[in-house]
Amino acid sequence: MWRRARLALLVGGSGGLLAVSVATALGGSGLTPIEQLGRSLFFDQRLSLNENQSCASCHDPAWGGTGPDAAINAGGAVYEGSVPGAFGDRKPPSSTYATLSPILHQEKDGTWVGGNFWDGRATGEKLGNPAADQAQGPFLNPKEQALADSACVVLRACTAESYPINLDDVWSGTCDIAWPGGAEAADTTCRAGGELALAAGDRDRVEMTYDRIALAIAAYEGSDEVNAFTSKYDLAFGARAKDLGLDKPKLNTEEMRGHALFRGKGGCAACHPAGKEALFTDFTFDNLGVPSNPENPAVMTDPSFVDLGLGGFLERAGYDEDAWEQELGKQKVPSLRNVDLRPAPGEVKAYSHNGYFKSLEGIVHFYNTRDVLAVCPGPYTEAEALAADCWPAPEVADNVNRDELGNLGLTPGEEAAIVAFLRTLSDGYGR
Repeated sequence: MWRRARLALLVGGSGGLLAVSVATALGGSGLTPIEQLGRSLFFDQRLSLNENQSCASCHDPAWGGTGPDAAINAGGAVYEGSVPGAFGDRKPPSSTYATLSPILHQEKDGTWVGGNFWDGRATGEKLGNPAADQAQGPFLNPKEQALADSACVVLRACTAESYPINLDDVWSGTCDIAWPGGAEAADTTCRAGGELALAAGDRDRVEMTYDRIALAIAAYEGSDEVNAFTSKYDLAFGARAKDLGLDKPKLNTEEMRGHALFRGKGGCAACHPAGKEALFTDFTFDNLGVPSNPENPAVMTDPSFVDLGLGGFLERAGYDEDAWEQELGKQKVPSLRNVDLRPAPGEVKAYSHNGYFKSLEGIVHFYNTRDVLAVCPGPYTEAEALAADCWPAPEVADNVNRDELGNLGLTPGEEAAIVAFLRTLSDGYGR
C-alpha cells in the first residue's frame, strides 16, 4: 500500500536528519501542520527573485503536477523562469507521486533506480528524500526562481504573513536569525540578486531552515491531497470508492481492452507496472529514442544541443566513464498517474523530457512505430512527423531501447484503446 506515513522530519543543528513527533493532528484542510506549511511554500510566488514564480507555476495540480500553459506546452514546453528570457532545457516533470521515488541507487545488475528530476540528480542523499532534494534546486537556479542565496528563501518564508501554519509553528525558533540591517534591508539585497552577509551562527541556522523548507514541501507533495489515488482506475480496482462514499465505477469496453493491451501486447507495464495502487513507474531510466524538440529554447539557441540525461549527470558527478557512458540519453521513467489530467480536454499537454509529444495519441503511436516508419529528413515537430508518416532520429543515438518498443505491431484501434486506458489514471474521478 502506497499510503503516506505521517512522519515529520527535523534537520538537526549538525545537518543530520532527526525524526521528531511534530504535531500530526489534521486541520480543517485535511493536512498535518508540516503538510500545510509545505503547501503554503509550494504556492508562494514570493520565493523567487522577482516574486513572480512559485513551485506551482511549473507544477500545477490541475495539470497533474506539470506545466499549466497550453501555448507553451504546444511549442518548446520549457517554462520561463523568474527572470524574463531565462529558460531551462526540459519540460517540468510531474510533482504528483514523485515523493515515492527511492533514493538514487544501483541495483545488483547495474540498473539505476530512483532520484528526482529527469536526470535523477536530486538523489535524496542529502535530505533522505529525493523530493526534498529536488525542492531546493529551483529556488537558486538562475533559470527558475533565481534567488542568489538560500538565506533569501529563508528570509521570505520566515516573514510570510499569509501562511496558516508558519515555520516557527512547526519548528520553534527556526526563524531566529539576525538579518543584516533588518529584514526589510536584507530583502532589498535579495531583490537586487545579492547574497546576505550573515554571522556564522546565523548562516548555520539559515542552512538548517532551508533544509526544513524543502522537507515541508516534500511533506505536502507526499500528502493525500497530492498523491490522492482517486482515479477511475483506483475506484474501479480498489476500495477507494467506498472510502470516499462513491459508487464503484467500471472501466468501459475500450478502457478494459486498453488495460489488457497495456499489460500485454503493448508492453507498457514493463516500465510502468500496473496493479492495485500501482505507481505506473519502476523509477528506472531509459532512452526511448525521443527526437530533439526543435522548438526547445535550448535547441533554438544552440542547434547542436542534446540532453544526455542520467549519463550527463553521472559524468558531472565524477563517475568513471564506464559508469556514465552506458547511461547517456536515459531519462527518468515517469509515473503515468495523471498523465492526461488537465482543466479541459482541448488544453495541450506535453510529453517526454523535452516535451516533443503533444498528445497521448502521438506518443503511443511513436512507441508503436518508431522503428517501422521512415526517418524524417530533418528536425520535424511531432505534427510534421505525423503528417509525413516518419519519425526524426533520436536526440541521443546511444543506448536507445530497441527491445521493448519501436515495433509493437499495434493496430490504430489498439493504440486508441491504450490511450483510453491512460485517461482512467487521472485523480479526482467523480468529483
